[in-house]
Amino acid sequence: MTSSEPSRTVESETNPTAGTSEELEALLAYLKQSRGFDFTAYKRSGLMRRVLVRMQTVGISRFTEYQDYLEVDTEEFTRLFNTILINVTTFFRDAPAWEYLSEHVLGTLVGGTGARHRVRVWSAGCASGEEAYSIAMLLAERIGLDQFRERVKIYATDVDEDALNQARQAVYTPRGVEGVPADLLAKYFDQTDGRYTFNKELRRSVIFGRHDLIQDAPISRVGLLICRNCLMYFNSEAQSRILSRFHFALVEGGILFLGKAETLLTQTTVFGALDIKRRLFTKTERIHPSDRPALFDPLRHLTPDETDHTRLRHGVSELSPVAQLLVDGNGVVVHANERMRTLFGMTERDVGRRLQDLEISYRPFELRSSIDRAQAEKSAVHLGEIAWAMPTGETVNLELQVVPISDGNNSFAGVGVFYNDVTRQRKLQEEVRRSNQELETALEELQSTNEELETTNEELQSTVEELETTNEELQSTNEELQTMNEELQSTNEELQSINNEARERGHQLGDLNAFLESVLTSISGGVIVVDTDLRVHKWNAKAADMWGLHSAEVLNKNFLNLDIGLPVHQLRAPIRSCLAREIEHGEVTLDAINRRGKPICVKVSFSPLLAAQSDVASGVILVVDEMDPEDRG
Repeated sequence: MTSSEPSRTVESETNPTAGTSEELEALLAYLKQSRGFDFTAYKRSGLMRRVLVRMQTVGISRFTEYQDYLEVDTEEFTRLFNTILINVTTFFRDAPAWEYLSEHVLGTLVGGTGARHRVRVWSAGCASGEEAYSIAMLLAERIGLDQFRERVKIYATDVDEDALNQARQAVYTPRGVEGVPADLLAKYFDQTDGRYTFNKELRRSVIFGRHDLIQDAPISRVGLLICRNCLMYFNSEAQSRILSRFHFALVEGGILFLGKAETLLTQTTVFGALDIKRRLFTKTERIHPSDRPALFDPLRHLTPDETDHTRLRHGVSELSPVAQLLVDGNGVVVHANERMRTLFGMTERDVGRRLQDLEISYRPFELRSSIDRAQAEKSAVHLGEIAWAMPTGETVNLELQVVPISDGNNSFAGVGVFYNDVTRQRKLQEEVRRSNQELETALEELQSTNEELETTNEELQSTVEELETTNEELQSTNEELQTMNEELQSTNEELQSINNEARERGHQLGDLNAFLESVLTSISGGVIVVDTDLRVHKWNAKAADMWGLHSAEVLNKNFLNLDIGLPVHQLRAPIRSCLAREIEHGEVTLDAINRRGKPICVKVSFSPLLAAQSDVASGVILVVDEMDPEDRG
């Protein structure tokens, strides 16, 4: 975790209003406890940036307040996970790398003409499935549909259930399949209602499932493992652990296909470069056990597929030269290997008995106190050398090691007791002591030379460390830039959707305004709409024709202040009554002078302008119709 600590410190300093790094860690612990999702292995800089996006969206400024918000709004968990787990992927992403894979790698993977062996592919971090379907098309092109259905299994995994559900549907928009060559698009996709559905025959060979690269056991016996632009979100410790699991998953000579923003700075001893430019690596033949982290919880329930492995591990324990005793949390002996039984005269009947009832509990070491100490300190307990006479009469020198075992909930489950036979080591130590005395003189002569060599070695080591640090910094910067690029791509897509929606609403509003203008133009009388302050809001063409003022000259002006041939002051009272809802509809007949100076008689009808689902008048609608003076009575 050391590589991620600086990122957390810098991020906290640049976002002081969000809270301290401790508050962020508390939020991550809450997510793991409440939803079982462990983000602690992710790089803090990118993780904090995505959390802040959600916090800004909901209007929260501190991590502690956001944790309270998550406790209230359960739907926010889903929105937060979708924001953190950036699902930006396309078909045949970085086309040159896929072309190289197709031309130089797949031939070896599937074998020559007549090959019948199974081909297993794992697409880790598959998101919405594009990369899994990409490799499916390339394999189908290489060996044909019939051979593909018979020989190929593609396992596509991700932690995002929503993305997996989308991948299982295998339906994509025209924009989503832009990266697919035209010939493959026509051959492996069916187009329906403007959307593209992946070939159902190939789809049956692609198995989707949820998988956490940090917590879950890897898929085994894989010939090709695709994990592109996924590792860059994890810190260096998590990357090393995941790559060790990848090494376990691949068969000998298996291929690891990474993204262009990733490389193997910490795993050069277990993976060989096939093509660094295109991020293709091959599994080396050997990996030292100390370089491989634990892949399985030793106390979890085993599935049927793991039974053979369990028998193998049991057989190894039986053949081990180290005497081994397993005691559960209740003090019951659950296993004693062959060396243990031979050394202390135990039998199979002793397995299942309480330790305190057996002689081994106090001879040759006091086991019960050592077990209590290991449980209390949660660390291994070592006791020094002691002589022990075996039932055969042979005397051996033994050392004791008591190691506590935790279950999946980090609770005490039992201990492993190991008796190391150091008799041979003791003899060798005596021989070495004598040899050391003989070599002491020669060592003194060589001491001066060794010191000079040590100084030179330290200088070279310092130079190597500086180079490694520089490489790590460059890799981190490259991964950060790639992450930001994908975030910007996701944001651009969201903005494009918003722009399209705004454009559509603008068209609808324009159509509505045109329709309203057409209605007003079609009315034979002059239409005038005023608001509660008697300002003119609408003035149709007939009104302009009657009084000689265009719409632009009267809009937002007080109707009673207009200098037109209509005696507007006589309309003040009716308009006020209409606004007060004292009358619903009314008419007034007035003498007026039109724009040509001709005396006319007009009928003014008025009614309140009501808002939708409201009884409050927001204005008054006046309709002025010219009438025959003889009809005035």
